[in-house]
Amino acid sequence: MTQNKILLEDFASVAEHYDFSALKKSSVFITGSTGLLGSQLVLFLDYLNQTKDYGTKIYALVRSKEKAERVFADAFGRVNCVYGDVLNLPEITEPIDYIIHGASITSSKAFVEQCVETIDIAVNGTMKLLRFAKDKNVKSFVYLSSMEAFGITDGKGEVREKDLGYIDVTNPRSSYMESKRMCENLCVCFASEYALPVKMIRLTQTLGAGIDYNDTRVAAYFARCVIEKNDIVLKTAGATKRPVLYTSDALSAILTVLLKGENANVYTAANPETFFTIRETAEMIAEKIAGGEIKLTFDIKEVPSEYAPNLNLNLNLNVDKLCSLGWKPTVGLQDAYERLIEGMRETK
Repeated sequence: MTQNKILLEDFASVAEHYDFSALKKSSVFITGSTGLLGSQLVLFLDYLNQTKDYGTKIYALVRSKEKAERVFADAFGRVNCVYGDVLNLPEITEPIDYIIHGASITSSKAFVEQCVETIDIAVNGTMKLLRFAKDKNVKSFVYLSSMEAFGITDGKGEVREKDLGYIDVTNPRSSYMESKRMCENLCVCFASEYALPVKMIRLTQTLGAGIDYNDTRVAAYFARCVIEKNDIVLKTAGATKRPVLYTSDALSAILTVLLKGENANVYTAANPETFFTIRETAEMIAEKIAGGEIKLTFDIKEVPSEYAPNLNLNLNLNVDKLCSLGWKPTVGLQDAYERLIEGMRETK
């Protein structure tokens, strides 16, 4: 069980507000298990085993034993590590009840420089996982999709699950967006043709305790600026506007969809109350969290369009469908960053 104080508080809060007892005495297979959300799912299930005697068998697909030992920490010995990747699944003879499929390339730079691999891992990896789920006759399968599956919408009003926008298929950067859509369609096809109990969840950007100190994502950069008392420097105008989601809210959302979601359905996970631009977020951090000790500055240079075609993205995500399952986001933007920063201080 993790010793990170903030993570333990997060896990306790989720366990208090949600009933995941359907997972008792079952087996859960997780891909992308050493990533941010995958690792927290592993650690949270271990927390339930240790504090509530769930007796859940946790199977984690990992490529590196060294990384798994570091990420899972003292829970490593209680996790059944399966060494391989989604394109080369090793034989698993044990029964599997639930699958959470989160393995994916997630770096925007890689979407361009490794666009073929981005599609290969997403589409062919998901195909292998769905066939594996069919062979295991699982009780439920949840695919972790992304808000990028929405594409470029018109930016007017709330965006619901059916409100798909434009994707430029001639742009290599679209390898991620288009493959996420294809994977969602694969899930629906397996549900239709084989009655596989599969669901999808589109997650907005997640942040919170558990992010590695040297993570390259913008949330970790903002947090390091506060910890190291460095000014925040934006390379763009920071006009991109979309909600975010705290990691513990993401955990509860994923498990809620796994256990309560309708087959062949997709659910959006975000906190609408965090709908701010990157600039507004940076200003809030500098003024309210750092207490004015740091400031926001700009060093705007031309960004290649293939790396970030959505610089002016306005994605106001509606989460009513997910909330209808009994889920709701609980952590606001300032609290999310404060908890992220406190958690990163522990791992610095």
